[in-house]
Amino acid sequence: MALFDENVTLTPAPRRRVARRTIAGIWALVIALIALLVLTFLPTAYVIQQPGPVYNTLGSAETADGDEVPLIRVEGAETYPTDGALDLLTVQVVGNRERTPSWLELAVAWMDSSRAVLPIESVFPEGVSTEERSEQSAALMVDSQQEATAAALIELGYDVNPELTVVEVGEDAAAAGIIQAGDVVVAADGQDLLDVAQLRDIVAAAQGDPVELTVRRDGQDVVETVTPTAVEADGETSWLLGIVLSTTFDFPIDVTIQLNNVGGPSAGMMFALGIIDSLTEGELNGGENVAGTGTITADGTVGPIGGIRQKMYGAVDADAGWFLAPDANCDEVVGHIPDGLKVFAVGDLDDALAVLDVVRSDGDTSALATCE
Repeated sequence: MALFDENVTLTPAPRRRVARRTIAGIWALVIALIALLVLTFLPTAYVIQQPGPVYNTLGSAETADGDEVPLIRVEGAETYPTDGALDLLTVQVVGNRERTPSWLELAVAWMDSSRAVLPIESVFPEGVSTEERSEQSAALMVDSQQEATAAALIELGYDVNPELTVVEVGEDAAAAGIIQAGDVVVAADGQDLLDVAQLRDIVAAAQGDPVELTVRRDGQDVVETVTPTAVEADGETSWLLGIVLSTTFDFPIDVTIQLNNVGGPSAGMMFALGIIDSLTEGELNGGENVAGTGTITADGTVGPIGGIRQKMYGAVDADAGWFLAPDANCDEVVGHIPDGLKVFAVGDLDDALAVLDVVRSDGDTSALATCE
């Protein structure tokens, strides 16, 4: 059998030309990859919010020295065993003014329903350093713990002896020349005051009418009348006295809250519930895993917080079946509840306790307020 025939001439097949459309596509892909590489190193004007660590107020926390201690410790009163979890949620911020996330990181976050991309100004205002923001956040956490302790003890029938001390009076403020630094504001329009929020509500309800303030000055109670000043912002009118107040309480028992590297006021409600559970017989949550968030004032009012969508996902990751949300955050909750989580709207501490009572008794939750 012949393997080679010298009389046969083989002609190579002509090379196929690459279509112009294919060449254009290749160049487009190369340019896109180069652009993506460049964008990766360009600074952005955004940060990312994502679910942060979850802490059980009935459990333990780590000190700065690495020791495990109860997150809430009560001394001076009888305490009782607890079970399950009353979780407080946190939000982690990725990025700051010194180092912003890359465009690639932002693109990934945009496609993740548990994360949010926010303008950097909404988290790190212009002119405020990362260190200053951390200090402010830490101060808010301390105030939150005080308000939560006051709210819990008042709910349990204790007298917490609040004192609202005037720290500063604005030079051109409504109260200038009337109220003095060092005055202790005892009452407003005849109502004894528990905290600054209550005073703010009384002033707002007066709608610009004069407000009678009872202040303790040099050991004597003095009644002063202040006419609030109107301030317009975002189309709304606010009424201000122009005074800066510091609230202190004289607690009859010692409550210590141990929580490092967490700032802000949003854990207030869960702190209050954890304190109440420690000081009452039985499990407030029926031994179930309940999570929640919300600021709190001494009178038990629960206020709105930021990052609630990320906190709901954090609750799911922590295996919580129930979630207590401030009713003022309901517009951010509707349509964004993760699967497997039941969310209830609460406006004050009594609302939260009512939800826990139903959870504990395995009752009908259909009558409870929700955000839907």
